[in-house]
Amino acid sequence: MIRLTVRLPARDRTRTCVRSGVRATRVLFGALALLGWASAACAAEGPALFRDADLRLGEKLIAEHQCAACHARRVGGDGSAIYRPTGRINSPAALQAMVEMCNTELKLQLFPEEVLAMAAVLQRDHYRFGAAPRR
Repeated sequence: MIRLTVRLPARDRTRTCVRSGVRATRVLFGALALLGWASAACAAEGPALFRDADLRLGEKLIAEHQCAACHARRVGGDGSAIYRPTGRINSPAALQAMVEMCNTELKLQLFPEEVLAMAAVLQRDHYRFGAAPRR
């Protein structure tokens, strides 16, 4: 649930409740319109390469093929160290190519749309190309 608090300027607080209510309603609708625009901009912020990817399919395939366990064997720990955005994978195309390399190397026989779906999940969860940098 999103809670939105609208504070009116001091000069507007002295007016009648009806007048302030109208102004608050305008401010609220303006804020909601801005929020809708911002969420649409955030959705469009990701790479176009992954825009039509099936994220549920990608999540299912990553779990089914035990990608995290393989990564843990390769890099140790929980395997998340393999997802270093500043490493070799520095673009959406490089990410998709790396997933395709795993597909070929491990003989997973994934279809191109399945590779794309897996890469889109990795983009969303770890790399975030085109989004604000993680802190």
